[in-house]
Amino acid sequence: MTARELDAAGIHEPGLRAAYTHCRDLNARHGKTYFLATRLLPVDRRPAVHALYGFARWADDIVDDLDSTATATAAERAAALTALEAQLQSGLRDGRATEPVIRALADTASRHSIDHRHFADFLASMRSDLTVTGYASLEDLGGYMHGSAAVIGLQMLPVLGTVTRHEEAAGPAAALGVAFQLTNFLRDVGEDLDRGRLYLPADLIAAHGVDRARLEWSRRTGARDPRITDALRAFAAHTRTVYRQALPGLGMLDPVARPCIRTAFVLYSGILDAIEAEDYTVLHRRAVVPRRRRAVVALDGLARALVARAPARHRPKTVNARRPAPLARTIITGIAAPVRGEAA
Repeated sequence: MTARELDAAGIHEPGLRAAYTHCRDLNARHGKTYFLATRLLPVDRRPAVHALYGFARWADDIVDDLDSTATATAAERAAALTALEAQLQSGLRDGRATEPVIRALADTASRHSIDHRHFADFLASMRSDLTVTGYASLEDLGGYMHGSAAVIGLQMLPVLGTVTRHEEAAGPAAALGVAFQLTNFLRDVGEDLDRGRLYLPADLIAAHGVDRARLEWSRRTGARDPRITDALRAFAAHTRTVYRQALPGLGMLDPVARPCIRTAFVLYSGILDAIEAEDYTVLHRRAVVPRRRRAVVALDGLARALVARAPARHRPKTVNARRPAPLARTIITGIAAPVRGEAA
């Protein structure tokens, strides 16, 4: 499948093909659900998405390696980010990077005219994670999320393609990246506290009589507090507002790209439903979308993808849900399986 994707994307030079293949392998190994959702895209779009993922994964691993044996200090991680930034700037300037991820990323940025500022903004937010452990307000958090989440949507937009002007689709695309990250913040609040970070704004939780110390107490003891539940519910309500801002963007995408992004939209917003159904117990356990629900969404996404790609006279009316083809089973099974510890 790799050769087919690269041929379709017009990537023929052997070294560049190897660089993209390396990014694809990173995606398949570390972002299984994301990787399988990417297969809902047309084959010629996939290499660029793998390159964007590979770069984000590399930076995230520098900042937040969850390997229990990791011993790098904050200063060492900062130095590694500086080195990555230097390689990025060089690769974007002349496209001659020796590091595979940077070479694939530079080629993707050139082919799809991706604004280089998005990569710089992303690295700036990654760097802040080395020293910033909390945010005073939603406005402060929004500054961080511009680089860590909004720019991801903006990077993806030229690859996915639109049926409207790019400028019109940019706002919803950025909002979708933010909505996904806000969902992660709520789902992972307990785990983030364990790592010394809190992404729930202090002013939002204080409005419900909650502070960081109370959250840490609840995480440590397993005790519930209705004030905490109210604060988490308020954060979820804000997140749903951002999803509503992102929703019009789905119809602005190239029709062949919509099924992939719609699938991600439904699955991620479904995490909020799971959190609500479990009465906001995220400090004590991670909420997961039920496997059956994930399978239904994956099957729907596959059906939509097949319809979008087929010429009008050959479009299938439905997908056989009882006996899907091997690729369909792979995508459905992979997306349906709950995957923990992978990058978003």
